[in-house]
Amino acid sequence: MSSENNPFNAMLEEFSGAAKLLALDPGLWKVLTHPKRQIIVSCPVMMDNGQIEVFTGYRVQYNITLGPAKGGIRYHPGVNLDEVKALAAWMTWKCAVAGIPFGGGKGGIICDPTMMSQRELEALTRRYVGEIADAIGPDKDVPAPDVNTNAQTMAWIMDTYSMHVGVTSTGVVTGKPIEMGGSLGRREATGRGVMITAREAARHLGLNIEGATVAVQGFGNVGSVSADLLSRIGAKIVAVTDWKGGVHNPQGLDVTALIAWTEQRRTVAGFPGGDPLDPGKIFELDVDILVPAALENQITAQNHHLVKAALIVEGANGPTTPEAHKALHNRGVFIVPDILANAGGVTTSYFEWVQDRHGYFWEEDEVNERLERKMVAAFTSVLDTARDYNTDMRTAAYIVAINKVATVTRLRGMYA
Repeated sequence: MSSENNPFNAMLEEFSGAAKLLALDPGLWKVLTHPKRQIIVSCPVMMDNGQIEVFTGYRVQYNITLGPAKGGIRYHPGVNLDEVKALAAWMTWKCAVAGIPFGGGKGGIICDPTMMSQRELEALTRRYVGEIADAIGPDKDVPAPDVNTNAQTMAWIMDTYSMHVGVTSTGVVTGKPIEMGGSLGRREATGRGVMITAREAARHLGLNIEGATVAVQGFGNVGSVSADLLSRIGAKIVAVTDWKGGVHNPQGLDVTALIAWTEQRRTVAGFPGGDPLDPGKIFELDVDILVPAALENQITAQNHHLVKAALIVEGANGPTTPEAHKALHNRGVFIVPDILANAGGVTTSYFEWVQDRHGYFWEEDEVNERLERKMVAAFTSVLDTARDYNTDMRTAAYIVAINKVATVTRLRGMYA
């Protein structure tokens, strides 16, 4: 299957370009392109209608060289093993780029949460955790929210795991409710990281962020927070789309009102502050900055030529396929890759994990200040690497990440 259709093959293609520039040892190349552990579980659930349904769940621990596996759990009908493997690999490189002591993991369950009750979702979550309980833990693998999961999901996971081990274990997940050991600033962290890297990239390109026009694909947690924070530093959000529709206003959208609208209606469609926009048209808009913050494989060989933005900041994981990335780069489009742009979430997850382990919690300003320093340092490191190797930002980010993981792998040696 081609990289256009298979996200794991896309990851391998991106890895390969960086590994060649690094002259990576062939043995380490093999180690770093194979997931450590892939878990597939069946999760029977008694549904509200009295019938039993069996759901398939996955947890992939791609690499734990730098520390415990770290990565979200998504609930979506399109979840499959190759997707989860790719996401776990991207988490490995993301943690390394961000300079935090985690490896990469990811999980998912094939289901449609929009068709399930709260009780059914809780039952499914608890059964899934029961099936993978031996593989997760504060020192093993630390899940987090992802597509269609949230703080409540993490609360169920923490409680179920704690029941299994017989002690309250707040550090087993991040993205928890504040009352249960969650971190202030965690919900906004991924979007904040997108804002910080967009601001730094604009500065590098000589683009004034104040008044810069922005289009955002996807208006979930990442997209909405990104739009909100970018608007707060002066950018003009002119278009937003989601799974159901879109809205466009060349004069700028009222992001606060749009967020309130979506909280009530669960979609941006119909927002009265602009004209309706077909979701598929978002990439065609003549804007300065494009933020794809939905799912992977959105900018492809079929539509990359429509993109007019000079700067793309990837809020989602893998939104641009390798072929599309190459074409955009050749056209001079500056792309801040996912493993850098959306690393704010996992960075603040690390902060949450540290706070849980110490039992001492920081004020939100301190969390945000620490995140600012981490994200600016990561951006600077990747930009410097791109200059040193005369390459694009995605390849540079992979060079930074692979070099870190390979160096530690080499130092730790081969267990036999």
